[in-house]
Amino acid sequence: MGNIFESKMVIGVSSRALFDLTIENEIFEKQGLEAYCNYQVEHEQDILKPGPGFRLIKSLLKLNEYGAGSDLVEVIIMSHNSPNTSLRVFNAITHYELPITRSVLVSGASLAPYLTAFHVDLFLSACEEDVQCAIDSGIAAGIICTEGFRGVGGQQESGRNDNRIIHMPQATGQIRIAFDGDAVLFTDESELIFKEKGLTAFEENEKNHAREPLAEGPFAKFLKKLSELQKQFGTENCPIRTALVTSRSAPAHERVIRTMRAWNVWVDEAFFLGGLDKREFLKAFGAQIFFDDQKIHTQSAAQAVPAARVPYKTAVGR
Repeated sequence: MGNIFESKMVIGVSSRALFDLTIENEIFEKQGLEAYCNYQVEHEQDILKPGPGFRLIKSLLKLNEYGAGSDLVEVIIMSHNSPNTSLRVFNAITHYELPITRSVLVSGASLAPYLTAFHVDLFLSACEEDVQCAIDSGIAAGIICTEGFRGVGGQQESGRNDNRIIHMPQATGQIRIAFDGDAVLFTDESELIFKEKGLTAFEENEKNHAREPLAEGPFAKFLKKLSELQKQFGTENCPIRTALVTSRSAPAHERVIRTMRAWNVWVDEAFFLGGLDKREFLKAFGAQIFFDDQKIHTQSAAQAVPAARVPYKTAVGR
């Protein structure tokens, strides 16, 4: 049997990235696994609120409405929950009418082997260990920010049968994904020069190598797959919009643009901010997710839009 996922965008998402499990996670951390399991079973009929990755996942699944007889996107729930404690998550999926049918429930074991088995293109999780394993395996992955999620953003979204209001990032009618450059779309080679030798050495290096494409980082393949989807839809009324939001500025901009050309991909918008805080620009762009390698940027961004930190490859993963 061939790889049925080869022609699809495959997204792996943890239950804590998709739904708001703040209270449940606190129970797990403070009272232990047994208390957590009991709570989940006792509250099976209580519908979970949307989490920080909810709107992105919902929007990605809507792309399947454009497919000519075949789905463009497959979303797989990948959770440390046991099958016995998973019904609450599935009840929420049904409640919000999300067409998610596949799942991995590992009762606390590692999810890493199953990311490869499902040919996952993007993995979103609140578990740093799982995300690190994904990055080391060459899979685009981000540790989604869950702290301070409630009360963020503009548009309100609530469940159909309750009165709880969740503040979500403003809907734009498009999937809007923003990326940092160095150590995300590209490798951290240039960033290391900046860290070790300073801004002047970094800019000089980028100017001297302006016509030499940057090496692919952990999210390069994912951007390329997004770009292929965009090309299928065409430029007019495309449901996907991407942005590069980087601390780079001139003269370090040229190498980035030429790298995109060499890869035969594009981003719809680019912000070369020269060290400015990225939060307001991400808010103005209306990002449904922003990927950055530095915690200072994701924590700031998460006050306005969903954000996920991309860890560096470990020595073992390099």
